[in-house]
Amino acid sequence: MNIEQNEVVMITGASAGIGRATAQAFAKRGAKIGLLARGREGLEGAKREVEKLGGRGLILIADVADDKAVEAAAEKLENEFGPIDIWINDAMVSVFSPVMEMTPDEYRRVTEVTYLGYVWGTQAALRRMRPRNRGVIVQVGSALAYRGIPLQSAYCAAKFAIRGFTDALRCELIHDKKDIHVCIVEMPAINTPQFGWVKNKLPDKAQPVPPIFQPEVAADAIVFAATHKRREIYVGLPTVEAIVVNKIAPGFLDHHLAHTCFKAQQTDEPKNPGQPDNLFAPVEHDFGAHGTFDRRAKKFSIELWLDKDRAIIFTAILIVIAVIVALLVAHSHHDL
Repeated sequence: MNIEQNEVVMITGASAGIGRATAQAFAKRGAKIGLLARGREGLEGAKREVEKLGGRGLILIADVADDKAVEAAAEKLENEFGPIDIWINDAMVSVFSPVMEMTPDEYRRVTEVTYLGYVWGTQAALRRMRPRNRGVIVQVGSALAYRGIPLQSAYCAAKFAIRGFTDALRCELIHDKKDIHVCIVEMPAINTPQFGWVKNKLPDKAQPVPPIFQPEVAADAIVFAATHKRREIYVGLPTVEAIVVNKIAPGFLDHHLAHTCFKAQQTDEPKNPGQPDNLFAPVEHDFGAHGTFDRRAKKFSIELWLDKDRAIIFTAILIVIAVIVALLVAHSHHDL
């Protein structure tokens, strides 16, 4: 691909978690980065990190649910740094709650941010990329785009919607012969700060469903997706397992998740009833990239490593097979 270092990159949800770690990863490449989110303190922290690591950062305070604000942010980024090469949609909100305890406003808000925010971001990117006939759009997805789990119905639905939207878009770009690449990166459970600010109607504190990975693993996959022509990337063996098992035995998963996933999404500590959440307004604080699960989070994914280097690994396997066949043939000739 024609994407090189010193790219111009837009990252939504850049103030914390996966978006923050992704900004750090692109900064190490010398990228010029649009840092888009609602909270100023987190964005200021992200900008300091980006510039310390060798990149340039532009703070863009906007709510991705507001299509006009997203468009204005894109315009501002291009005026400051030049044409956008890579657009990464990552901003999200969620609610931990049984379906019947959700309100219409909560469903609406999660959908507007976690699904429509991706649509508005994608459209803003395409308005600029289509006339130039180049660019990359990365959708930060989830294993929950294939397999819904209890207590996160709004979030799961939004992730399913992103996948359908992106499939439709790819077909249109192929039809129009546009050299714009779109990739979805399906994530496992990640140790981000969101579990400390998510709206939580459960009795105990929220947590990602183990096994948990560090946000740098997610960022590594996103940078790879932005610089290689892959249609979709699964991050971590748990993501692969969830998607594959759901294709083979969805009914089994219905029962398995019904019995395990309520507890798996909660710690043993009661939640703080006064804890602020970021559903309708940002929680102003610089939370950084990591959540509170560092001791339990994996820093490396063997599955992702194998996926990234699959061409080399496949070639190595073929060479080994060829050598074995050659030795067997030579041995059989010797016996004759």
